Amino acid sequence: MYGRELADVYETIYRSRGKDWGQEARDVARLIAERRPGADSLLDVACGTGAHLSVFSTLFEVAEGLEIAEPMRRLAEQRLPDVTVHAGDMRDFALGRSYSAVSCMFCAIGYLETVADMRAAIGSMAGHLEPGGVLVVEPWWFPENFIEGYVAGDLAREEHRTIARISHTTRKGRATRMEVRFTVGDAAGIKEFTEIDVLTLFTKDEYVSAFTDAGCSVELLADGPTGRGLFVGVRESA
Repeated sequence: MYGRELADVYETIYRSRGKDWGQEARDVARLIAERRPGADSLLDVACGTGAHLSVFSTLFEVAEGLEIAEPMRRLAEQRLPDVTVHAGDMRDFALGRSYSAVSCMFCAIGYLETVADMRAAIGSMAGHLEPGGVLVVEPWWFPENFIEGYVAGDLAREEHRTIARISHTTRKGRATRMEVRFTVGDAAGIKEFTEIDVLTLFTKDEYVSAFTDAGCSVELLADGPTGRGLFVGVRESA
């Protein structure tokens, strides 16, 4: 999951699906500013290749990232040589400072296996907030919204490369297993690889409980960047 081959095609294939990391980052920054005027620092948890972080770094005086997957983190570091990208697990990181805001986008929290893991991650993120700071988390699907057997297909064309992606998702208990097959063609030939993504269907109430127990008020905004909603919490001032 999130190995070198995927890191290489990650942004290209999702941009072909209409994903706009820049606009998403600006929208998140606006939500933060509405709840904490003057917010000047942000930590982007599970920052991936730094696509959101590259824009956050222009909107906040201090913007840093946290990423567990080394191939993704390396791309973020190459892209943003003046931005700190920490290696770490969202469940138990400790950076020794706090931020005006913490974000965790593109359903990254869904990759955690258990409710305890998710609660630990929310607690770690909230623990890095200043009093009154804002926590923004984009969830994976809720159980009632999941479509069994869902198939998606995409084709991305670049000047010297074409990438095809097809996925099939099934459910086993609380877990969703998404098998994603990629075919990449360029001047050197055609190669194929498969990624298996396992994401957990946490409930709305479980997320809300995690925010509340971490000392944050919370609201769920409908739709969000990918139609799955967006949790926005504010850490209690005291």
